[in-house]
Amino acid sequence: MTERCVVFDLDGVLVMSEHLWEQGWQSVSGRHGYAWTSDDTRTCQGKSVPEWARYVGDRTGMDVQAAADGVIGAVAAAYDRGEVPLIDGALELVRAAAARVPVALASSAPREIIDRVMTSTPIGEYFSATVSSAEVAAGKPAPDVYQEAIARLGAHSSGSYAVEDSSNGVRAAAAAGLAVLGMEHSQYPIDTDAAHRTVGIYHRLDDVTEALVRYLDEGT
Repeated sequence: MTERCVVFDLDGVLVMSEHLWEQGWQSVSGRHGYAWTSDDTRTCQGKSVPEWARYVGDRTGMDVQAAADGVIGAVAAAYDRGEVPLIDGALELVRAAAARVPVALASSAPREIIDRVMTSTPIGEYFSATVSSAEVAAGKPAPDVYQEAIARLGAHSSGSYAVEDSSNGVRAAAAAGLAVLGMEHSQYPIDTDAAHRTVGIYHRLDDVTEALVRYLDEGT
């Protein structure tokens, strides 16, 4: 059995897409009379599609499936237009990790979005497993999606790492027993309680790569 691994989040860690989800939530909610706020975004970041779709439905009166379809459709269209680039340093980060241990993806994005990224960018070849939170019982901050990713790799949480950018994602990875490197964006700061559950907060993927490689090479 493989002992160690690295599990990556997708949105905001590898691809520049967090704003697209927020725009989708804002647009769909606004068309149905609800003024979406930054607090709503923070609540929904990391949650599975069924979870955030119910949240949108509760506030707008929309059918849950219609809410999900509207937001996912907007995000998928942005991918199809080539508007969702890899974040600078993402390929180097994944490549460096995969050269040392197996890597997996644990994302709140639906399967169709995950597969788009895996097939349309060069990072796909480095992943041994990918999991959507829609495929497990509960989304982030519950640990389920991380636990499933670890299990699919045949790995252990002890000595393994996650890279996350959202507060709910950090909470999920930490609850799964992973050491978490936090990638913080100025527009979506990580909550203080979640930041305290990381081994470090970084603002550039180059710095995440340097730290992760050091941890893996030192075996800590």
